Amino acid sequence: MVMTKNRSMDTRLGAAAAAAVLLLAGCATSKNQAPVEDRAGVPRAPAPAVAVIPPPADPVLEPPMPGAENAGKVGYYTVKPGDTLIRIALENGQHWKDLARWNELTDPGVIEVGQVLRVVPPATDPAAAGTKPVTTAKVETRPLGSPPPAPAPAPAPAPAPTRQGDDDIDWMWPASGPVASAFDETRSKGVAITGKPGDPVLAAADGRVVYAGSGLRGYGNLVILKHNNTYLTAYAHNQALLVKEEQSVRRGQKIAEMGATDAERVQLHFEIRKLGKPIDPAKLLPPR
Repeated sequence: MVMTKNRSMDTRLGAAAAAAVLLLAGCATSKNQAPVEDRAGVPRAPAPAVAVIPPPADPVLEPPMPGAENAGKVGYYTVKPGDTLIRIALENGQHWKDLARWNELTDPGVIEVGQVLRVVPPATDPAAAGTKPVTTAKVETRPLGSPPPAPAPAPAPAPAPTRQGDDDIDWMWPASGPVASAFDETRSKGVAITGKPGDPVLAAADGRVVYAGSGLRGYGNLVILKHNNTYLTAYAHNQALLVKEEQSVRRGQKIAEMGATDAERVQLHFEIRKLGKPIDPAKLLPPR
């Protein structure tokens, strides 16, 4: 009986110990776990969106600029920022309307940077533009000791030429005032002649008006005369223009009135350009 009673007590003690161990384990586990919440009926947050980057598209090739095949060739000009058709014509000794026609410009006021323009007539060889043929005297050869050939009959006198050469221009000063600044190819490209507002500005030689307006920045009210295929003259900063484009003018004709448009003082800025290149007017104008 004693042994049975003791075994029974040991069994109860063992069961109690096992229960205590289980209770402690449960408590320890409950400390490390988040509380369980009932989410029934509560909408779940949407999953974060994943950005999808499309593959790079094939590059779009821009069409070449008009005239690009002629870039760098003699007789052609590539448009730069700030250019206008009037300035390009002046610097190449041409009429801006001719440039528009040669390049089939539907709107002469719109040209694009990088566009290549023809600046010599289509019938002209660009490589030979502005050049003159060089002629040499013909040398006759004959055997030694042979008599000289009989002199040829005197030819009839050739008729006097009816057209002057491009360099045979009768120049005159376009204004009577003093020269305030001399020619400088890199800066002024001409001479400045001072005077009073309204003083007459005269055509320096016979010619045709190829521009009359204020569309060339830095020149104010401007007149450009074309004298032949070689020479242009420009008359800038006028207060009034008295001629129109395509009008023929005579040497000494009043074409404008002196002013100060786009200038700091009343003056006439006068340029002579040979094949578009500015040259010193003092080398062509008569001495005063």
